[in-house]
Amino acid sequence: MAEVNSGGDDGGKKGKKKRPKKGSTRIDMTPMVDLAFLLLTFFILATTLSKPKTMEIVYPKKDNKEIEKTKIDYRLANTILLGEKDDQVYYYPGKFKTDTTVLEPIDLSKDGLRKLLLDKNKTVNDKVVQLESQLLKRQINDSTFKSLRGKAKGDTLAPFFIVKTVDKTKYKTVIDVIDEMNIANAGKYAVIDMADAEKAALAKKITK
Repeated sequence: MAEVNSGGDDGGKKGKKKRPKKGSTRIDMTPMVDLAFLLLTFFILATTLSKPKTMEIVYPKKDNKEIEKTKIDYRLANTILLGEKDDQVYYYPGKFKTDTTVLEPIDLSKDGLRKLLLDKNKTVNDKVVQLESQLLKRQINDSTFKSLRGKAKGDTLAPFFIVKTVDKTKYKTVIDVIDEMNIANAGKYAVIDMADAEKAALAKKITK
């Protein structure tokens, strides 16, 4: 008599479904790293590095006998006195006179020193601003602009600014004042030591 398979072990194994193998979730980051380094190299080579800006202040040699004293028309002179601290800044017009000169306090803000410089140097500043507008509109070239700007700043009727300091005046304060000069397009200015009479007048102002 023939044997009939009624679903033993062998039959059960054949009927089971095989589970699909899971795909790998690992991502190869090597190409991404290579791309990052290529982009970094490109930007480094293509970028123009900013150059540090410096301001040159030339002081005359005191022991040079060949240097002639600059003759100043005190009707155009404006003197700025700088003390030891940032808030010790004073101004007076014309020539200093012990009995009559009054020191006016002024700060280094845009509403203080900058406004004073722009008011005193209005004619020159207006000419320079007009030349800058012509340069932007390409009505004049760069060399012509520099030449005309130099003539405007060096005009005989342009005001002359004298910055006077004491031994302990901070360089930062001097640089801030010169920055304001450049903003106001003042082309005639000098940085010199403060006279004894001016030091005495400044000391009285500070102690009050």
